[in-house]
Amino acid sequence: MLSKQLSAAGPTQGVRATKLTLFDLDHTLIPIDSDYEWGVFTTALGWNEAAEFTRRNDAFYAQYQAGTLDIHAYVRFATAAICRHGAIKSEAAHAEFMRSVVQKAIKPQALALVRQHQAAGDLVLIVTATNEFVTRPIARAFGVAELIAINLLRDPVSGWLTGEIDGTPSFREGKVARVREWLAQRGLDWAALETTFYSDSSNDLPLLEKATHPVATNPDAALRALATERGWRILELFKEEK
Repeated sequence: MLSKQLSAAGPTQGVRATKLTLFDLDHTLIPIDSDYEWGVFTTALGWNEAAEFTRRNDAFYAQYQAGTLDIHAYVRFATAAICRHGAIKSEAAHAEFMRSVVQKAIKPQALALVRQHQAAGDLVLIVTATNEFVTRPIARAFGVAELIAINLLRDPVSGWLTGEIDGTPSFREGKVARVREWLAQRGLDWAALETTFYSDSSNDLPLLEKATHPVATNPDAALRALATERGWRILELFKEEK
């Protein structure tokens, strides 16, 4: 009799579904592109030939905005300096990057949004197409322990980075695949979750369409138009919410 009553009520009625909140990082939780700014920062250190690096960095960024980025080529380019300089110098430089660039870009309203979902008991996860070296300290600064970023392959002898991607890149459709892997590793079923995903970019359309509650956050022009057409929530995190 009890099983019939539960069936009639629906599978989740009276039971709080597990909530998963996903955040993109660049231009979503922070009003900068951390990978781009890291390139600017390392160029100022003299790690890159300024004119050529700036030209290529700008070209890759334009490709990202246009949805045409070759993620493998970009990661080789973006990590070339740290591959050359090694772990000790690179990690020291990143610590200074956090102090002088990133901390200034972490706004109270972004921190409050993350805390709001954590306080509600949500599983909170940052899912970014920027590599793990750049983004893991930023996730920690937000108090988010769980990060899906582009994993970087390490040389088996030196233990340091090779410039290649390890596994599926968390980019476009790859974000969906990586979240699915993350859930499976924890014995969680996507279909049983109520998911919210905050993103600024039309590159994240595959994961936005997969989410229960897609939130176009500081959206680019393409995503803003699509969100308006589909009636998705639009959040101007660094201004006023629409």
